[in-house]
Amino acid sequence: MLNEILAAPARSEELTTRTGGAVEAVAGLSWTAPAKTVSGDPVADLREAILTKLAYAIGKTPSTARERDWFAATALALRDRIVDACMDGKSTSVPNKRVYYLSLEFLIGRLLSDAMNNLGLVDTTRRALRDLGIDLGDVEAAEPDAALGNGGLGRLAACFMESMASLSIPAIGYGIRYDHGLFKQSLEDGWQKEAPETWLSEGNPWEFVRPEATYTIGFGGHVTMSAISDGVIRRHWHPAETVSAVAHDVPVVGWRGKHVNTLRLWKAEAESPIELASFNGGDHVGAVAARSKVEAISRVLYPSDSSEAGQELRLRQEYFFTSASLQDLVSRHVAERGDLRSLPDHAAIQLNDTHPAIAVPELMRILLEDHGFTWEDAWHVTTNTLSYTNHTLLPEALETWPVGLMERLLPRHMQIIYLINWMHLEEQGRHGRADAAQLASVSLIEEAHGKRVRMGHLAFLGARRVNGVSALHTDLMRSTVFKDLHALDTDKIVNKTNGITFRRWFHNCNPELTKLAVEVVGERVLDDPEALLGLADHAEDSVFQARYAAMRKSRKEALAKVVAENTGIVIDPSALFDTQIKRIHEYKRQLLNVIETVALYQAIKAEPHRDWTPRVKIFGGKAAPSYVQAKLIIKLACDVAKLVNDDPDVAGRLKVVFLPNYRVSLAEAIIPASDLSEQISTAGMEASGTGNMKLALNGALTIGTLDGANIEIRDHVGADNIFIFGLDAAGVQARVAEPDYQAKAIAASPRLSAALDFIAAGGFSPDEPGRFQPIVDDLRHNDRYLLTVDFDDYWRVQREIDAAWIDKAKWWRKAILNTARMAWFSSDRSMREYAQDIWRVKVG
Repeated sequence: MLNEILAAPARSEELTTRTGGAVEAVAGLSWTAPAKTVSGDPVADLREAILTKLAYAIGKTPSTARERDWFAATALALRDRIVDACMDGKSTSVPNKRVYYLSLEFLIGRLLSDAMNNLGLVDTTRRALRDLGIDLGDVEAAEPDAALGNGGLGRLAACFMESMASLSIPAIGYGIRYDHGLFKQSLEDGWQKEAPETWLSEGNPWEFVRPEATYTIGFGGHVTMSAISDGVIRRHWHPAETVSAVAHDVPVVGWRGKHVNTLRLWKAEAESPIELASFNGGDHVGAVAARSKVEAISRVLYPSDSSEAGQELRLRQEYFFTSASLQDLVSRHVAERGDLRSLPDHAAIQLNDTHPAIAVPELMRILLEDHGFTWEDAWHVTTNTLSYTNHTLLPEALETWPVGLMERLLPRHMQIIYLINWMHLEEQGRHGRADAAQLASVSLIEEAHGKRVRMGHLAFLGARRVNGVSALHTDLMRSTVFKDLHALDTDKIVNKTNGITFRRWFHNCNPELTKLAVEVVGERVLDDPEALLGLADHAEDSVFQARYAAMRKSRKEALAKVVAENTGIVIDPSALFDTQIKRIHEYKRQLLNVIETVALYQAIKAEPHRDWTPRVKIFGGKAAPSYVQAKLIIKLACDVAKLVNDDPDVAGRLKVVFLPNYRVSLAEAIIPASDLSEQISTAGMEASGTGNMKLALNGALTIGTLDGANIEIRDHVGADNIFIFGLDAAGVQARVAEPDYQAKAIAASPRLSAALDFIAAGGFSPDEPGRFQPIVDDLRHNDRYLLTVDFDDYWRVQREIDAAWIDKAKWWRKAILNTARMAWFSSDRSMREYAQDIWRVKVG
């Protein structure tokens, strides 16, 4: 079955036997593509395949087809070639071990460019479409971004899936097939507005619907007991309601088409689509009410949890996809291997953050109730199969659920959690750790403010390995959020610094730079990121610098067009492009950037005839719908832009742009055009970051704190090629212990005081002078992210950057060294480390 073939590893040898000798372009380069040919002409074959799909799958003729139709036909034609890569393998044997990657987000973006690039069909597709009078760029633009994620967590999962396929690691990713994803962001007079993301309105040509892979998910109900032998009691869960989880598979093709994995996404469906009796009785709306409630589970990513109903829906989502995924992989293992006791030998289940932490009691439940395991055997299998990646140190981001909600929605799981906790605490007592405070700190139940289940603690206990995602983050995990649990098992926490797939964020994102790299250091750079290190030998070559600068200029001109089309703002490509693109959150400190912009504006106004370095501040990111302060920061950025951009005294030397609806495809336009990368989170609060890696790889210099992976980036690119400011994590902890630290910092900084006073006085909001008072009041009295403390050092380093930009030879040297020395941050390296140290699975 194609379902199993897509989930199985493809053959590992090169697919050159199917090419007919065709040579295809990848980023302007040549390699033998895996495109099956019939006529001997791959362009003609693909052209005919596209026309066939257009006619028989889309039902259109070339004269009536829209660009969206051409995209769907092209995607279907390429999907056939991906399936060929699966089916043409010489071996259909079951892999010795699979990775199962559970994530609530997979921010995969557009897939057409990935498929063409990894299959080696970029030029073939371009020529086939050109023969039909169609431009490939228009077809690519017609593909909607898959609304399956929000930010770094989801994009990391997408990079990891692509790298596993490229490294021939057998893997299945599990997530939710959201109808509308997060939301589509627009700006109305600078205020964020949310609308449903309609990415599935015309279907998804990449997916295969798998109705045969449907699982029943239960909620609520009660638990009964039965004695099966002397002293042995079985518990049985009887859910009050059930939901069907229907699989939708998206193939993930690896580099050069050598291996294809599967992303399996679950859609929630009612077991009965309509209450026919109610409908025939005249209650036409009520007859489908139950269906609407069920299907809400896979409707929207991260529904607001500000209400009890919102909290319940989030928990339903997390259990829904986790249970479906575990049922699926257990069923596969039983079919392939029989005995579930060997599950740890043949399956590695990775929990991407705490969202799927309910996997611990759910796997226990499946083993205990459905397969008759003893508690001890079930716990052995569970704790040797699951591993957990932590992505945050913020207490509010480490999920906890009210015990009452858990008992009502998942009563059997709550019983299992209680028993896990009881045995865990009893074990501490046997080892002489009976101090009440210590036991409370390691308990799965937090009781300080009402009983809540600590999902991070649950994942920690149930996992064989727990990993952080940067060296600093992992050290802080050991000393803060998991300090007491770490003391009980000092070998469990390991570090696996994040990475990014170079196929998407170098080859696809910046083909001009990729081509330049290949010409200088050779085609090995396409397969081995370490080859990028060879660029360092050319960093001071004036001819190479000129070519590097020309590449950047073309990308900046392209971004300027995007900015004009989306905002109406005209920006100068010769100015320094200063970029901060990420989820809007106070700890990421977009507000620090905005306030520095205000101070810079005031400085230019005070000295309009000074030779200021031209700068364009580019912002992008979404605020959670219920996150009032984050939405106010967006409004402030937009109001600052409105005044600054139109001020004749500034004369274009400072422009501010907020690009709406930040997404993967927009990032692909912004990142290769950026000169400066803002990575300015409060030290100790960003777990890793991957945007910092993408920007640095493409030659943007980083201004950042010693936070997350910034530290490792500094260590690799060199301290002279990055701009570091502000307190480190230890300094942050020391400063917050001081009384009135924010008031002292503001008093010591006339520049900061003036900027805050201007904002508070309505300088950017004359129609509503008090609009931004909450922001100013928070900084003056409750600056928990230390913007005020770091401001002066941030200003100082920004002026160093102004000076550095003037000396272009030195700037391009730094940029080239950033590109060259980012090789280590490939997600291929990350996946090799996971495979060896956590999953114990063979690469290739």
